[in-house]
Formats: sequence, structure tokens, C-alpha cells
Amino acid sequence: MRFFTTSEAAEYLRIKERKLYELVSENAIPCTKATGKWLFPKGELDRWLCDSLTLPEGMTRAEPMPIIGGSHDPLLEWSLRESGSGLATLPEGSLAGLQRFINGELVAAAIHLHALDDDELDVNIDAMKNEPSLHHATLVGFARREQGIVVAPGNPLTLKGIRDIAKKRARIALRPAGAGAQLLLEALMKREKLDIGKLNTILPPCPTGDVIAQAVRTGRSDCGIATRSVANAAGLDFVPLRWEQFDLVVSQREYFRPPLQTFFSYLRSPVLTAHAAAAGGYDVSMAGQVRFAP
Repeated sequence: MRFFTTSEAAEYLRIKERKLYELVSENAIPCTKATGKWLFPKGELDRWLCDSLTLPEGMTRAEPMPIIGGSHDPLLEWSLRESGSGLATLPEGSLAGLQRFINGELVAAAIHLHALDDDELDVNIDAMKNEPSLHHATLVGFARREQGIVVAPGNPLTLKGIRDIAKKRARIALRPAGAGAQLLLEALMKREKLDIGKLNTILPPCPTGDVIAQAVRTGRSDCGIATRSVANAAGLDFVPLRWEQFDLVVSQREYFRPPLQTFFSYLRSPVLTAHAAAAGGYDVSMAGQVRFAP
């Protein structure tokens, strides 16, 4: 987190330092004191500014579309349809969906983010903490999912991990930039000290895990990164890599409205639990529970 000094904060807010000290004395601005000096966290200042936003009379905020965008997941798609919530999906990748949500276009975005350097970091929560535009959002758990390498039945190239894909020049189907599975591949390649640019990739990128599975099933690709549930549904083999957290970033304004409340209620139903178990590769014990709220 970046901290401003008094002079830097005043310049950032375009006010005089004297006015800044007045706000501090009134406990009206986020700040902290260390080694005798006032410091101002940039992220908290951004949230403070957004909270102070006023709109002209007669101007209202545009209502978001009744859509959960972001990452694609078969269980998410199924549960939205079966819940009767009236919500639709727009799968286009974690980062693309998150940006649409920030722009106010969606009621929620499904994300599964991955850090290049820190495997222990809860990246979804970290993203919420460090993005000022998400200060009015809540992170709701959907599932833990098993991600891995989808391969043809029998695993003909005997792939055991990411290093084997590079070493054996296996044809790998990629996901678009910003998709969670692509972020995972990039993180794993970096940890293995491998150059992702030297992989034997096929084009164009596959928009969803289901399309990855289709590429493998038809022989257009030898492998790709997707979930165990995708491999199971397509009758393909699966080389596990790791479990990940799959969450929903939800507007606090929309959280208590009927569509999302209907959906969250369904996530806690035994029907959802049974379907997740049958699909394979899911842990839905925290489905519908708030994992982080600013």
C-alpha cells in the first residue's frame, strides 16, 4: 500500500496543507501517524473521495445489467439457471469481467486470480483490498475448484505437469489474456522459470474451459488448463495442479435485492451440493458466504 506525506497528500487532493491539517484535526480524512509524522494511504484517500461523490439533481446512477460476468464455470452456469434468480452469465475472463463490474455494467463478477510471486496469497481478497473502485463491493465465496491439465483419454504424452508440456512440446490450447486459467499458467511457468513464449501453442485462444476440452477431444490440441469438472464432463483425463478459490465480487447495493438473494439461497441448498459432488473437483462448503467486505 502506498502512503503519501502531508505535502504529497495535499497536492494529490489539490488542497492546501493547512486545510489538510484541519481535516485531520476533525477526524474527517483517513490517515495514520508514524514516527511523529502524518501519513495518508492512497487507497483509503481514493475511497474517501468516491464516498463524497455527488450527482446533479435528476441524475441517477445507471442500473447494472442482471448479469454475472467474469470467469466461466459450469457449476456457476448451472446454478444460475436452476436457481430461478433471473440472472444471466457473460463469460469473458476474470479481469475483463472485473473491469465491467467496476464500470457499473454488472451486478457481480466471477473471479479466480493468481499471483505470479506468492502462492500463499489470497489473491481475490488482495485485489478487493487494493482496488479503490471496489470499496462498495463484497466478496462472496462460490467454490474451491481443482485446476489442472486436461488431456486426451489415457494421457498419451504422459504429461505430469507444466514442465512436461514445455519439454515435450505438447500442443497447448491457451485462454485469453486476463482469464483466470491463463493467469494460473503464467504464474506456474514463472515459478518453474520457463518462458511461456516458447510453448507450442495453438490459436486462437479458447474463450472457456469447455472450448479447451473440445480442442483436446477433437485432436486440435494435446492439452490445456481447465477444471476437473470440465474434463469429467468431456470424458477426458485430468492431471491435477492445484485447488483455487472461485469467488463472486458483488455490488453491496445489489447484494440484498431479490435476484442475488434468491441465487445465494440456492447455493446453500443440498441440490447444489449434490450436483457439485457429481461434477467433481468442487468444494462448495463456503458457497454463498461473505469472504470479505470493506
